Amino acid sequence: MQPKIVFLDEYSLAGRDLSAVKALGDYTGYDMTSPDEAAARCAEAEIVITNKVRLDAATIARLPRLRLICVAATGVNNIDLTAAAEHGIEVRNAAGYSTHSVAETTLGAAIALLRQTVYYDEFVKSGRYARSSRLFCFDRPLGQLHGRRWGIVGLGAIGRETARLATAFGCEVRYHSTSGVARREDYPALPLDELLAWADVVSIHSPLDARTRGLIGAAQLQRMKPSALLVNVARGGIVDEAALAEALDSGRIAGAALDVFSSEPIAADNPLLALRNPYRLLVSPHNAWATGEAIDTLIGCVVRNIEEYLDRR
Repeated sequence: MQPKIVFLDEYSLAGRDLSAVKALGDYTGYDMTSPDEAAARCAEAEIVITNKVRLDAATIARLPRLRLICVAATGVNNIDLTAAAEHGIEVRNAAGYSTHSVAETTLGAAIALLRQTVYYDEFVKSGRYARSSRLFCFDRPLGQLHGRRWGIVGLGAIGRETARLATAFGCEVRYHSTSGVARREDYPALPLDELLAWADVVSIHSPLDARTRGLIGAAQLQRMKPSALLVNVARGGIVDEAALAEALDSGRIAGAALDVFSSEPIAADNPLLALRNPYRLLVSPHNAWATGEAIDTLIGCVVRNIEEYLDRR
């Protein structure tokens, strides 16, 4: 008998081909699902796929047929894991699918800030360059990545790939372990305060948990060099956004790039949207992971997780 499979937020996979998932059972997909719709939509499901739709304890308790939750992402913060275990429900995520995409975004963001790419792109497209009497424009100073010190916060798969790429660009790399676990690595480890003071670029790749929530606040930003850049492609709650906005506006740090925010979509009154110098900040809507290649790999992870469950079923 084919299992009933429900995907709660298909939109999150950007319209990529889901035929391999659909072939595994009696499939129903929804573009988006609100929290109060989840229980009704999953009532008959044996397998539920979700990217960001939350399955809390109350919802899980209403799903007696549910046996497998496939998270179409790496993080499982949106699933009440204790409740799932109590009801005998297996939870599987998709690890490693976005390593290259997020690491490439990290390097690209740092380079874009150093090159002031957004400003100079607008300078040309606005017609100001065409109206200029000068061949060159030096409105905003340019920098290169080669020779800089790169600090990694969280040396997991993405952090390690970012370190490898930064090294290839000629950076000296050190890292801070947010878990506190000591391992043999190719890069020296530093306490967070020392790393922040040492680095020219700091990139964040750690999960959001009790240790990392609010990890980078006003005091930590104060320790960074005025010329330093901060890149957060991990989770928004790791960085105090009000403190970051103040640090950027005051020139406490030179620039930041963010792909994640404490509230997503970003709140309209977020102070980062009202910077006096917006060119200090490069932002994207939590899509560092979302290359077509990465999403196809993610779909493959979901397929394998379902197939392995069916083999044991």
